[in-house]
Amino acid sequence: MSRRVFRYFPFAIAQDATAGPEYEARCVVGDESECGAESGTHSGPGPVEERQRKHTQETGHRRYRRNFGDYAVMRPPAELVEPAGANGGAA
Repeated sequence: MSRRVFRYFPFAIAQDATAGPEYEARCVVGDESECGAESGTHSGPGPVEERQRKHTQETGHRRYRRNFGDYAVMRPPAELVEPAGANGGAA
């Protein structure tokens, strides 16, 4: 049986600045089934919240499932990052 050794490195988790976050909401009010009205996906919360307000005014529905999504990148600790040009590569 072979053994593997795993090393722990304290990577930091950061939001990926190259991909913006996504916001959306869905109406979950209903007696026998959910309403299901959706806001669509937006890059900020403003349009989603406005859609919720309008839907509530039109229907009286007041319960929503909100979703936020983003992309994350793992950043290695500074001591693991090689300086430019190290290891024989071009700078």
